[in-house]
Amino acid sequence: MTARREARQTERGQKEAGGYVSAPTVRRRQLGRTLRSIREKLGLKQEEAAESTSGRISPAKLSRIETARNAASASDVEVLLDLYGVSDADVRRDMIRLTREGSQRGWWQSYRSVLSPVYEDLISLEAEASTIRTWQLASIPGLLQTPQYAHAAIASTAMSKAITDRVQALVEVRLARQSVLSRSEPLRLRAIIGEAALRTRLPDASVMYDQLSRLVHFASMPNVDVQVLPITAPLTVGQTGSFSILGFGELAELSVVHLEQLTSALYVEDATQVSTYADAHESLTAAALSVEQSLDLITHARDQKP
Repeated sequence: MTARREARQTERGQKEAGGYVSAPTVRRRQLGRTLRSIREKLGLKQEEAAESTSGRISPAKLSRIETARNAASASDVEVLLDLYGVSDADVRRDMIRLTREGSQRGWWQSYRSVLSPVYEDLISLEAEASTIRTWQLASIPGLLQTPQYAHAAIASTAMSKAITDRVQALVEVRLARQSVLSRSEPLRLRAIIGEAALRTRLPDASVMYDQLSRLVHFASMPNVDVQVLPITAPLTVGQTGSFSILGFGELAELSVVHLEQLTSALYVEDATQVSTYADAHESLTAAALSVEQSLDLITHARDQKP
């Protein structure tokens, strides 16, 4: 993710025909979809359901709850569950739990002064994801970066002095994100990296040496697979740009694709489009070197003299 996007308010709230949206937390999305499913099974339209709450919840507010644009309050959820006739104590308890967990603060909240809301969304999704499949055309994935490489990468995309002043804080955030790889139930990361990323020339050659050594270390972890797409490979779907697919275990319908741009980020939630990106990642996996061959190439690139 670029420094400019990390440090600025970016595009949010877009829900267009292509299915591009800003991504809230997984629990809010799960709550919203469950409430919408219950309502639709009862044959109620949003306007009808809202009117039946006697002004407690407007149609606009109900829409924002169902699409997870806003965090719902426990009282709002109680009103809706009463309206929908949900009396099962276990179901109601689970729904209220989702409501409260969806409003919990994460460690990244202390960095809100330097983070855009869309970057906060990415961090919260990473924190709850069980898998990430990523393709990076020309850079090392953020979850695998060293402090020095992260600093160079963020500084290189800082397009204003205001952002330059925040580089160190953004580096701290990027490194803190890596804890998902070593938590008690670690994230499963499948990373495909374009060979060009291994050949980047930095003013201090030791930065790339250390970064590639760190990449070798990460690749040895049982929950991390690193593959390299060699420069000699034929043209692939990867030429269209980098992307990441975040998965959430049994909640397959909540999978989301994160697309990176210089000044903004987009999230794709439409199931058909997410499936297309999953197919693209499998295609890149097949075109890339094996994990073992990739490790050899990374080591060779590291040990080459400038």
